[in-house]
Amino acid sequence: HHREEEQKEERQQSLQMTSTTRKKKFKTSEEEETFSLSELSIAAALALTSEIPQDYKIRREAAILELEQRGQKRVRFGNDMEKLEKEVIRNCRLLRVRADRKALRRKAVEKACMEKEYIELRSGRPPMFWIPLRVHAVWERMEVKLACTVLASPPPRVTWYKNGVRIDPRLAPAGKYKIKNKFGMLTLHISRCSMEDSAEYSVEVKNQYGEAYSFATVLVRKYYGKESGFDSEIYRRSLMAREADFAFPLKPLFSREKEPFTLSCYFSSDLLEHQRDITWFRDGKLLQKSECRELKYQDQEASLTVSCAYKEDEGFYTIRVPSLDGYKEQTTYVFVRDAAAETAGAPGSPLNVKCHDVNKDCLILSWVAPSDNGGSPILGYYIERCVAGSEDWVPCNDKPVKTCRYPVLGLAEGQTYQFRVKAINKKGISHPSKTSDPVTTYDACKDKRVTVIPYDEGRTIEIFKDDLEGHIKIPLPPTNVHASEVREDYVALAWDEPDPRGREPLNYYVEKSIAGSNSWQMVNLDMPVNSPRFALFDLVKGKSYCFRVRSVNKYGISEPSLPSEPVTAGAKLATLPPPSQVLAFRDTKTSVVLQWDKLKDGLEPLGYYIYCRETGTEEWQTVNNKPVTCNEFTVPGLQPGKEYVFCVKSVSEAGLSESSPETDPIVVRQAIACPSAPHGFVLLNCGKADMTIGWKPPKRKGGTKILGYFVDQHDISELDWHEVNIQPIPQRVYTVSNLEEGHLYEFRACAVNMAGVGEVSEPSDLFRCEEWTMPEPGPPYDVKCTEVRDTSLKLHWEAPLYIGAGPVTGYYIDMCEEGSEEWKQINKQSIATTHMKISDLETGKCYIFRVRALNKAGIGPPSLPSDPVVAKTKPGTNDIELGVDEEGFIYMAFEAPEKNDCSEFIWSKDYEGPPDADRVQTEEKGNKSKLILKDPSEKDLGIYSVEVTDVDDDISASCTLTKEDLDKLLKRSHEIRNPLIKLISGWNIDVLEKGEVRLWLEVEKLSPNAELHLIFNDKELTSTPTHKINFVKGKGLVELIIQNFCDDDKGMYTAQLQDGKAKNQFTLVLVDECFAKVAAEADAKRREWKKKQGPHFIENLKWKVTENCEVLLTCKATNLRKDTSFQWFFNKKARAGGVFDPQTGIGTLRIKKMTKADEGQYKALVSDDRGEDYTQLDLTKGAFEDLLKELCRISALSATPLKIQPTEEGIKIYTDVKYYTDYMKTTWYHKEKQLESRDRLKAGSTMNQIWLHILNPTDADKGKYTLELFDGNNSRKLSTDLSGQVVRRYVKLKGHICSFPGRARVVQGLPDVATIMEDKTLCLTCCVSGDPYPEITWFKNEKVIVFKDRYKMDVKGTVVTITIEKVCNEDTGKYSIYVKNKYGSETGQVTISVYKHGEIPTGMEEE
Repeated sequence: HHREEEQKEERQQSLQMTSTTRKKKFKTSEEEETFSLSELSIAAALALTSEIPQDYKIRREAAILELEQRGQKRVRFGNDMEKLEKEVIRNCRLLRVRADRKALRRKAVEKACMEKEYIELRSGRPPMFWIPLRVHAVWERMEVKLACTVLASPPPRVTWYKNGVRIDPRLAPAGKYKIKNKFGMLTLHISRCSMEDSAEYSVEVKNQYGEAYSFATVLVRKYYGKESGFDSEIYRRSLMAREADFAFPLKPLFSREKEPFTLSCYFSSDLLEHQRDITWFRDGKLLQKSECRELKYQDQEASLTVSCAYKEDEGFYTIRVPSLDGYKEQTTYVFVRDAAAETAGAPGSPLNVKCHDVNKDCLILSWVAPSDNGGSPILGYYIERCVAGSEDWVPCNDKPVKTCRYPVLGLAEGQTYQFRVKAINKKGISHPSKTSDPVTTYDACKDKRVTVIPYDEGRTIEIFKDDLEGHIKIPLPPTNVHASEVREDYVALAWDEPDPRGREPLNYYVEKSIAGSNSWQMVNLDMPVNSPRFALFDLVKGKSYCFRVRSVNKYGISEPSLPSEPVTAGAKLATLPPPSQVLAFRDTKTSVVLQWDKLKDGLEPLGYYIYCRETGTEEWQTVNNKPVTCNEFTVPGLQPGKEYVFCVKSVSEAGLSESSPETDPIVVRQAIACPSAPHGFVLLNCGKADMTIGWKPPKRKGGTKILGYFVDQHDISELDWHEVNIQPIPQRVYTVSNLEEGHLYEFRACAVNMAGVGEVSEPSDLFRCEEWTMPEPGPPYDVKCTEVRDTSLKLHWEAPLYIGAGPVTGYYIDMCEEGSEEWKQINKQSIATTHMKISDLETGKCYIFRVRALNKAGIGPPSLPSDPVVAKTKPGTNDIELGVDEEGFIYMAFEAPEKNDCSEFIWSKDYEGPPDADRVQTEEKGNKSKLILKDPSEKDLGIYSVEVTDVDDDISASCTLTKEDLDKLLKRSHEIRNPLIKLISGWNIDVLEKGEVRLWLEVEKLSPNAELHLIFNDKELTSTPTHKINFVKGKGLVELIIQNFCDDDKGMYTAQLQDGKAKNQFTLVLVDECFAKVAAEADAKRREWKKKQGPHFIENLKWKVTENCEVLLTCKATNLRKDTSFQWFFNKKARAGGVFDPQTGIGTLRIKKMTKADEGQYKALVSDDRGEDYTQLDLTKGAFEDLLKELCRISALSATPLKIQPTEEGIKIYTDVKYYTDYMKTTWYHKEKQLESRDRLKAGSTMNQIWLHILNPTDADKGKYTLELFDGNNSRKLSTDLSGQVVRRYVKLKGHICSFPGRARVVQGLPDVATIMEDKTLCLTCCVSGDPYPEITWFKNEKVIVFKDRYKMDVKGTVVTITIEKVCNEDTGKYSIYVKNKYGSETGQVTISVYKHGEIPTGMEEE
């Protein structure tokens, strides 16, 4: 008890001391306190820092509590009152600490602010560098620290730059940059320097009194050995120019076997001298220049050209370019397709022909099976060899080799050979493979028998074992006889030479024996082996053999070697299993990545062949023709948006394996990845405490939809960036609030999609937060180009958010070429819309556009320039298709060349927004979108455009729906909704052999339910024996066969067809000339048919004019009998005078004098009891004129020379003809002047004579007279000269000339002219004479008058009268009367003129 009391007192005393001590360390807020200058500085620093975090306070309180608990454990109070007391003391202490800290902070801040303002006002000065930056040169991977000292008050804002670009440690790799500012000493620490850190660094210090700059260069050197110093060539080159880089990534190249290809790589600039050591690699192997391979560099282009490609040239090609820090390289894959097979279905050519185990007279040849077997299994291979340098190929095997390995025997030692291989299947033989590399046969064991002893600094002595074994005569047997290879076709043996072998050359004999027997058989008795290798063929499959070998030289043959182990022949080499787990992954928009598991159980294939097939097709396409050894491959050259499946085959010596399981179908689209950084920040509006900013979307969207953006802001007076939004912003315009007026801010953003958050953009330009009050509008934004084609594009933009003093009234568009700073205004007049079509661009050039807004105050600032765009139509670009679907709906369809899973088709009308949903509906399927017009009308006319979202490249198009287009589409829609049966061949008319007429038409194939109604002249026809109707529905054939085609069948035929909803009708009009033609042909065919049954004509009726001017009508008949009759008809009346010869069948009708009365229809008829036939000749109109022309021609040719004969009245000039007809026109000329009949000149003719009578001739009638005879086509002229002697003879002999008192004459002539009024009756009278009485003919305008109707002629004795009743204007003309008898003829003429009522006749005006 006493001990407990002592301990209690000790504890109380300890507690009192602790409380007292702690109370002295803290002062309450009510206590007065004074601060020193150092305390004020510390308090100011605390005030300028951020408030202590809440978790720090909690940790501090927990630490204090822990200390007290430790004291508790040491003191160990023993009752609850002591615990309560401790708790009260602890809480009181915490309250004092909190109250005192707040009071201290408040007073410190107030006094520090006052002190700070006072110091700033007293010591303000602009920045000045006391110690500037200095130049540094370091080795690669070292660190460097740039330091400087600055004096300024107040402390300046510090910014570091690298090559003019601001350094932000948060954007750089972690720990790369460290920036410090301690008491005016500024430092930039760069860790682990690389070649990229070589640059000019600068620091900018700025306060309200001014700014200052300091610059320094940092050079990072790479160690290149002794030549890496500052005076080295490498250093000097690095200062001269920037190294060239690759301009574009290498793309896969597709070539074909036996054709050339060129792989080109382009650089951004000319290569520097140290970069021109370019090297090319294929599958990691260095390529050298050769006859078939050319390596070239020219004009910033490095190229590799292969003049003749083989499958061995396929593979991964890498170009490597030296650089100061190592090298730069690019890799791509070159595909070599099979050459076109000479025989369809033949396999592809083998590849990789190589030689192994080369000996004196044999070697092993191997190759790789082709990827394409031509559609049928490969049966084997043929091997050919030739001596290097020749083209004389010799076959090495008679039977196809089934594996890809074969021993070639019978070679000559020391000879150089080349080999090639051909594959064969049941369709044919492939092209030969590429020839192997030249190989020379040699003794492979020779090196083992040579010992080399070095001596005397590089010299050697060679000792041959053969020289030391001269005592060996008969050789020892070989050893280690074994089967090195066992295949289905052969067994390859190998053994070791006997040791010692002797000096003489050795040959070998091989013996075989069936295992278990002692019967040995020598297999190469005729062909000793020179090498310790041999192959045996044609062994019995399944049997086991043992082999032994004997050595032989010129001294003798050795004992046999020990037998080999039993070898079973014919074991078939199995192919490897296919790879498993073949997976396909999206890569790019034209490629897919394949991965598969390697073969298990240690199986090592020669490689893998890959095959692909488009979904929905059955044909597999070979991807690679050279096996790939890796288990991952990128398949390029695929169609974007198409769906493919893939499989893989293993390649081994035994051939190709079975196909692996097919991959799941995969659509060729870009793999989903994080988007790239946004860019192009622009200030769109600004208030006192808020800013509206906009930006452009990422150039790479990552193959999926952008879900939104995260935006950060940075006040340049602060060090840290601050988040603007926590949730993603879906749009690209955002208003940032709670900003400080007058401060400068910069912004950055990053995009987010399904794959995650993308790269952070570069900081924007600095924007000052000052309220906009300018009267002009702000800048438009989001300027973009769509529908880019070779010479045009569509430019879109958004209206400015700040409109200034009034609404925006228009826009001006500026354009410039990339690389140029000269902006050209496109539109002279402002446009009101936010879109414009730019035309007349130059194809292939790159353009940039910007837009300026206009209001009543003026033109505002330009927008941010658009991204550069090349005026060129991209391959695969599609336009909008206008059409009508199967249901008759008018649609506009667009197929995108590529599309992501989340991409959408955005349709708009007149670029003002989506079309009215009540008038259109949209459908999407795959990469195709269709806009369907519900009720097409003129309201739907306009420009329709479509754009695909969430793709990296612009995919858009537009079309204009015009009134003309709409009318055509509506017509087509009506045809589809009201279908017509399609006509293939309209009404056709065929005349059959028997004269039947077949009317037929053909339409598209009809269903069995189709109906036909055949209408003839408004009456429906039914099938009868004389009118048979055939309707073949399966062929769409409609035909009507008419037996006896006659006038009753003349009219209109209509075929009415109906097949479900489809219907149509087709009409044939068979009248007039068409009917007559068919009827004539039918009649001719009918008669032709009848001809085969009875007499008929084989030569139709024809005419001929003889030399005597007689017309001869002839025809010829056949198949005659004695009772066959022959008759002639003229104008359907029988005519006598014809001649018929029954022996020859020739009928003849002779017309001696052809006149007008002989014009008409001539017909010849042949008949008997078997039937009849006739032939007709139409001698009317044109045919009769043709006959008369021929008659006149022959008559004119028969005319005699002109003769002169005196008469009692004068002189007669005449010519004799065989027959004269009035159709022949005769004209007389005197001294080239045409003569007309008058008182002293009379022209006339008889049937055999044409004459001119000159009455009472005088000297004026002397001269040349010409008679022109015209037959209708040609003319003939006859001339004579009437001299004065002839005229005198006429005067002298006038009294002796006898006259012809009976010659026909017109005694009392007609008047020269007669005039008469219309509707009167004209009578012309004259007197004629002649014995015998003459023939009388009247002519009007030289055409014979036919007397009927109004024309009448009356002859009473010698008085002839012609009467024309009711004359009219058509009766005006020249009339003449022609009289003729056997003594002569004469013509009288009169001119009749008819005038109308009330007119004055011509020639009466003067009277």
